[in-house]
Amino acid sequence: MTIKSIFLQLMSAAILVSCSNQPETTEATDKKEMIVRDQHTHAQPDVAVATHLDWVAKVDFEQKKIMATANWDIKPSADATEIIFDIYDLKIFEVRVDGKKVETTVGEMDVHMGQALIVPISPEAKEVSIAYETSTGARALQWLDAEQTAGKKSPFLFTQSQAILARTWVPIQDSPGIRFTYEATVSVPPNMLALMSAENPKEKNAEGVYTFKMPQPIPAYLMALAVGDVYFEAISDRAGVYAESSLLDTAVYEFADLEDMIQAAESLYGPYAWGQYDLIVLPPSFPFGGMENPRLTFATPTILAGDRSLVALVAHELAHSWSGNLVTNATWDDFWLNEGFTVYFEHRIMEKVYGKEYSEMLASLTRAELFEAAEAMMEDAPNDTKLKLDLAARNPDDGVTSIPYNKGYFFLRLIEEEVGREKFDAFLKNYFETNKFKVMTTEQFITYLKANLLSEEQYATLLADEWIYETGIPSNIPEVPSDRFAKVDVILETYTADGQLAEVQIVEEWTTHEWLHFINSLPEDISVTQLAELDAAYGFSQSGNSEILAAWFQPTIRAGYEPVYPKVEYFLTTVGRRKFLTPTYKVLIDSGNKDMALAIYEKARPNYHAVSRETMDALLGYSE
Repeated sequence: MTIKSIFLQLMSAAILVSCSNQPETTEATDKKEMIVRDQHTHAQPDVAVATHLDWVAKVDFEQKKIMATANWDIKPSADATEIIFDIYDLKIFEVRVDGKKVETTVGEMDVHMGQALIVPISPEAKEVSIAYETSTGARALQWLDAEQTAGKKSPFLFTQSQAILARTWVPIQDSPGIRFTYEATVSVPPNMLALMSAENPKEKNAEGVYTFKMPQPIPAYLMALAVGDVYFEAISDRAGVYAESSLLDTAVYEFADLEDMIQAAESLYGPYAWGQYDLIVLPPSFPFGGMENPRLTFATPTILAGDRSLVALVAHELAHSWSGNLVTNATWDDFWLNEGFTVYFEHRIMEKVYGKEYSEMLASLTRAELFEAAEAMMEDAPNDTKLKLDLAARNPDDGVTSIPYNKGYFFLRLIEEEVGREKFDAFLKNYFETNKFKVMTTEQFITYLKANLLSEEQYATLLADEWIYETGIPSNIPEVPSDRFAKVDVILETYTADGQLAEVQIVEEWTTHEWLHFINSLPEDISVTQLAELDAAYGFSQSGNSEILAAWFQPTIRAGYEPVYPKVEYFLTTVGRRKFLTPTYKVLIDSGNKDMALAIYEKARPNYHAVSRETMDALLGYSE
């Protein structure tokens, strides 16, 4: 059977599917909702907007392609003559409008935005069907061979659509300001399970054909797909974990508090709106700690520390179910509205589940990370230390630094300290409820903040405009006292003063966060001899905790502690999380080991996701 005939069959199936089970119109998909112009999409939703997708797809691991038909329900304006979709290296076979084949126009390629797929329509048009296939280099898709997985028996596929990579696997209006519902039918090889950011199956079937439904409207960056030899285990009636069989028990243990986290979140800011909350543990090449795909958080295996010490990441992705997924940044310039709120919410969940003493350790680490990041960025990219970003003519992924997360968090914490927690909680709960399934710009939030919480005088006193629109860290950033870190400081001071190591029984109760504070606070002039002594006493180089290892690489590589080099190479060739890769490669470069960094990168690069490759290519000056 030819590829074209496969697509014509897919299209026929998709057209039949799309004629039934139409979702009710929601406020979020109503054309009356204000439309914000997004500079990172070719779409013109004020002319014609896509509201619902029926996606019929076949996943081909041999060719490393997805062959699919995207059936879009559309709402044109009264004078619409075209609807525009975003595509990036998609091979378009055929486009139909209300069942009739039409000739389309494809715009010029832009390195960041891809191309515009311009489809002629009339104001009466109801549906656009697009038969296509992805390219082998589609940047959202990572195709993993069996040996790159934990089980090493079956291949694996996962997507990463944020920020504007959904267009590399679906013809779509790829903007966070445009929401749609979707259904899907996905065919995969036998003995593999397909999962999406939707209502998901819990076990494999013999046919390898899976159906999905996402009844709540989402933006394109939250559309997700994973296909692999994975299994499910429930943690509660509405939460559970997918993972490869060798990781499933570990993951279930690690995420045992998941239901408690959901209940803590609901007690703060209202009911969870998405039905089921599951996680899937992906292979180690996943470029992020987590991705908040609705109903199915994607998670890195690097958080499986064995002691539940890194589950703040789960709290973060769960919090996105309100901040980001429910109320979404209108454009990527407003990214802090997603992430700053989510870090704030994450810390509140952690406080509620594990206590304030614990959450304040996290906040202290966040504050230190913020100052470190801002200091580095003020030299090369000072404007990216503003909360309100300007990403014009840039890849919006450039805005994914720690600034929107951590500076945003401390701005919200500052507001809480000004008005009091009770009043701020009421404000946030109302904010999520009032604006659910809608988008928000920075300027709209400022208006909402002044109308519902802060007086003009309070707004000015807090230096709010400086926080949002100016570079660097304002002088009124909240302090974060931590008694547990104070005890760590005493032990470190004792060691640096007279070389006396803390007794094992004193430090054996430390959490990951206390160890991170200890390592991050080591003096810059620490000697190789001292590092060897600490390593022998506490086994940092042999740690199975990725956070501790990544932190330990900083002082050791800087000082030229050679025993750590084999571990560095192993780490960089087996972990794809960008948070760890960037500082590790950077310290290698800064310490005069660029040749080593490049040699390692040559080996590791094929295993990294495109998101990580692009960042590392730029950092290392690498070209194929």
